[in-house]
Amino acid sequence: MSTITTIPQLKSMLANDNVKARFKEILGKKAPGFISSIVAVANSNTLLQKAEPQSIMNAAVVAATLDLPINPNLGFAYVVPYGNQAQFQMGWRGFVQLAMRSGQYKTINVNEIYEGEIKKSNRFTGEYEFGERASDKIVGYMAYFSLINGFEKFLYMSKEDCEKHGRKFSQTYKRGTGIWSTDFDSMAKKTVLKMLLSKFGILSIEMQRAQTFDQAIIKDNLAETDIDEAEVSYNDNPDNEEARRNAMKEALQEAEVVDENTGELFNTETK
Repeated sequence: MSTITTIPQLKSMLANDNVKARFKEILGKKAPGFISSIVAVANSNTLLQKAEPQSIMNAAVVAATLDLPINPNLGFAYVVPYGNQAQFQMGWRGFVQLAMRSGQYKTINVNEIYEGEIKKSNRFTGEYEFGERASDKIVGYMAYFSLINGFEKFLYMSKEDCEKHGRKFSQTYKRGTGIWSTDFDSMAKKTVLKMLLSKFGILSIEMQRAQTFDQAIIKDNLAETDIDEAEVSYNDNPDNEEARRNAMKEALQEAEVVDENTGELFNTETK
């Protein structure tokens, strides 16, 4: 689809009363500003301008439901082009934001690890002994959180492991395009933080949605369909789509979930 077609169609779609009502239902008074940001994001990305307007709007609805801005400079969430479709992508700052909103996290962070900063690790206890930076060479990435109940957990991935993950789950990275290529550090930090949260964290409903919709193309019209009933595909790497679905399902089933209304914790397998 050409730029000449996409942008006017997107603007027309966003001006529809039902679509505006949907965003107002989700965001309240913030809806007009968010709708304007959708057009701004599309206008600033020549590849996104070739994507189907419906897919752009759907990705934006996911971000709106999570109450995350889609300005790519902020790093909370992205509307990313993939061929003639747009997919929703979480940024690492978005995961931090959702975790803090849940009220269960005292501290949460993720950073690059430079050569010399890890002196020793204990793979049985998950504890690390830290040292001083020896150079400006990034050797890996570490995510950490502590809960208000005192539980804490680290997860470290080497730079090489992050590169392998990117190549496995992103066709665009294999071709030298996409966010993995243009902002590797941010994607690596997101990967290690996302894995830490899915394996050991307490997940709010918002955090579960973020895990599910990350890197997804939404096939249904989210102006009319409930987000939790929407059909999605992970077109960036269809060869690993089923493996990704199963891994995500298992991780979410094992995770503790916090009820956003009562604060009660439960496991999704037993709820």
